[in-house]
Amino acid sequence: MERPPLDIGIEEEYQIIDPQTRELTSYVQQFLNVGRVRGRRIQQEFMQSQVEIGTRVCKNIDEAREEIRHMRRTMLEIADSAGVWLAAAGTHPFSRWEDQVISESERYVEFVESMQHVVRSLLIFGMHVHIGFGDTPAQRELLITVMNQARYFVPHILALSTSSPFWMGHNTGLKSYRNIVFESMPRTGLPMEFRSWSEYENFTRVLANVGALQRTSDGQIDTTRIWWDMRPHPRYNTLEFRVCDMVTTLDEVICIAALFQALVAKLVKLREQNIMWRIYRRDLVRENKWRAVRYGVTGSLIDFGKEEQVPFPDLVDELIDFLDDVVDELGSREAVEYARVIARNGSSADRQLRVYEASLAAGLDQRAALQAVVDHLVEETRSGLI
Repeated sequence: MERPPLDIGIEEEYQIIDPQTRELTSYVQQFLNVGRVRGRRIQQEFMQSQVEIGTRVCKNIDEAREEIRHMRRTMLEIADSAGVWLAAAGTHPFSRWEDQVISESERYVEFVESMQHVVRSLLIFGMHVHIGFGDTPAQRELLITVMNQARYFVPHILALSTSSPFWMGHNTGLKSYRNIVFESMPRTGLPMEFRSWSEYENFTRVLANVGALQRTSDGQIDTTRIWWDMRPHPRYNTLEFRVCDMVTTLDEVICIAALFQALVAKLVKLREQNIMWRIYRRDLVRENKWRAVRYGVTGSLIDFGKEEQVPFPDLVDELIDFLDDVVDELGSREAVEYARVIARNGSSADRQLRVYEASLAAGLDQRAALQAVVDHLVEETRSGLI
């Protein structure tokens, strides 16, 4: 079996903030103009108050850390020179989707026409992690095998990334409200199990034939309109993990990327030994995903083998033990083990809620308390970049 390269690419979606109001502001074009000059991969997103940037292909987690640090510094320099702020989180605490300007591109106009209210309300921000597989037939078959097994671990890593407890001025009571909003879209959530690459291709062909997916000018199917929590990416030959909220701090970004890479490496290693992680029914994994969305790192997930609820920090310890025999070869032990810190101290969602509750206890009204959350996010987004 030809081993995949397991290189890493990371995409981040930032909020563009007006420093006076702490509201989202439609300022993406200025980022695009400057970004073209500086040669970064800065891209327009659906709303003009959000901006996406992607790393180059990184051979290991140390390269990914330096690339994310450089990216964030670059974006913050552009923001500072323009007099705006950037924040990294899955939702803005109080801005409303009705107030946002939709980007004028043919793709986004078509989205609005076909999905109407559902797509207009997508004022959400995510982080995507690509793990390289290659494009040989054997590597594609391996990608499908790994995707089937990796579904089980999606809730665990989602919980670590949770950063969207607020939605349009409300404390939702959830840690990842972004996932609730996003799953109103078609072709989202956990992917189904596929027995082979050809079965996956047949699935996409049916969707294209009935008009659910588009074909490019050369007749290829545009599978990027499948927005599952993880998916094969057609251009990059990667397994792309899309489930995570936009992650606030540099250390958290690198931890989560390292976990995805180590998880794939472990499942590949098991496959080389003719061993497979047990594949559970998608609805059982969905139960754990709901718990991750609702409680983040402060709740329990289900160990379906034992049929028991297990406190999340204990599950993180088990996950790190499971990955123990691949992290040294990858050079990612320290980054992977940072998950224990998140599990015990809280994710970005927990820190946002603590700021909000402390602000209310100090006598601030709800609006001012939410503005304090924005200030906290802006500060944390800058942290660790020196």
